[in-house]
Amino acid sequence: MIDLKGKVAVVFGLANKRSIAWAIAQKLNEAGARVAICYQSERLAREAEALLPELNDAKAFQCDVSVDAEIDNVFEQLKATYGKLDIIVHSVAFAPADAIKNDFLETKREDFRVALDVSAYSLIAVARGAAPLMTDGGSILTLTYYGSTKVFPNYNAMGVAKAALEATVRYLAASLGSKKIRVNAISAGPIKTLAARGIGDFNKILNAVEERAPLHRNVETVEVGNAAIFLASDLASGITGEVTFVDCGYNVTGL
Repeated sequence: MIDLKGKVAVVFGLANKRSIAWAIAQKLNEAGARVAICYQSERLAREAEALLPELNDAKAFQCDVSVDAEIDNVFEQLKATYGKLDIIVHSVAFAPADAIKNDFLETKREDFRVALDVSAYSLIAVARGAAPLMTDGGSILTLTYYGSTKVFPNYNAMGVAKAALEATVRYLAASLGSKKIRVNAISAGPIKTLAARGIGDFNKILNAVEERAPLHRNVETVEVGNAAIFLASDLASGITGEVTFVDCGYNVTGL
């Protein structure tokens, strides 16, 4: 069993109990880590506070990762509360509805900017805030999707944002390696989360995975959580700059 006792993990992007961020937070806590969960706005505060009792010694903080002042503020709070950090989970992505549902050719400049800012640049901003507190090194994880390299219907600008996110992982890995901070991404298969509701015909993607993936089923959030605690632990001490697929093998298939 993976032991993360004595570690402090901060999970950005909690939406509700069905989110991948929540599954990862639970697994980190089960492994012994002290967990801080960060939610985006007051609207999501009630959901986060309601989930806290299910974790041992957890705290919740508000942080909109598209606002630098809020990132600075939350890391000041985290420093005051924990002193140092060991694990950061970035489970954040957003694109305006039009940038997902409209034909990709019609993507508006501002919608594209927002998608790249929230979904990719925010990882840089969060890593910059976390690095000074990761005094013993550690692990930074983000969540991506296969739509970064292959065209999926109704994914559009988000696919480009995920491609940028994966490149960001590689460059951050190079930037932070000397500080013994590893940076990796998990490419999870499609899961029915709040974010997935914005993707048209999402059930068709789920059905295609079940039909074609080597395991002939869709991945579960707990399996993403299992991969996360491995990558966060010393068992993965030699892994950085990588994208790890947790998708029941779908990415290896052709037809």
